[in-house]
Amino acid sequence: MAAETPVCDFGRKAEDFSLKGTDGKTYSLADVQGPSGTLVMFICNHCPYVKAVIGRIVEEVDALRAHGIGAVAIMSNDTDAYPDDGFDNMKRFAAEHGFSFPYLLDETQEVARAYGAVCTPDFFGFNADLCLQYRGRLDASKRERIPDAPRELFHAMVRIAQTGKGPMDQIASMGCSIKWRNPA
Repeated sequence: MAAETPVCDFGRKAEDFSLKGTDGKTYSLADVQGPSGTLVMFICNHCPYVKAVIGRIVEEVDALRAHGIGAVAIMSNDTDAYPDDGFDNMKRFAAEHGFSFPYLLDETQEVARAYGAVCTPDFFGFNADLCLQYRGRLDASKRERIPDAPRELFHAMVRIAQTGKGPMDQIASMGCSIKWRNPA
C-alpha cells in the first residue's frame, strides 16, 4: 500500500537510537551526525519505490558528505511477514548498492514510531542542531525516473548545511507503507 509523508514539523528534535548495522557495529545518532546536518532515511529492501531510487540515494548521500551532512538508513519493516527485508538480505542489499552509510535494523520498530516514519523511502533532514528542516521527497520520480528532475532532497540538505533552515515548500515523499508488526 502506498503512503505519503506528512508535512515537515520544523524544529522537531531528532530521536536518539542504538541499532545494529549490517557491518555488525551498533550505531547511535551521534555516530552518524554530520557537522552541518544529518539525514535519517527509512528504507527497505523489497519496496519498488526504494528499488527505483536506491542508486540515486547512494549518489546523493555521497555528494552531501562534502557539505558536512551525515547519513543513515534504517529498516523498520516486520521481517517475519516480509523476509526479503531480513538482516542477511539487508547486508546483501547494502553491498549490492555500495552503501557508504550505515544501514541499521530497527527490529522493535520503536525508532520508526519515534520518528513518525510512514513509508519507504521516508527522509528526515536535520540541521546541525538536530532540528528537523526537511521531510520531503528525493525528487519527482516515483517508480519511474523522471529525466532531469530537480534534486529536491540534495538541494534542501545543502541549504540546511549552509543556513540551518530547510525550504518552506516541500513535496511529500511517497512509497510503500511501513510494515508494522502491530499497527497503532
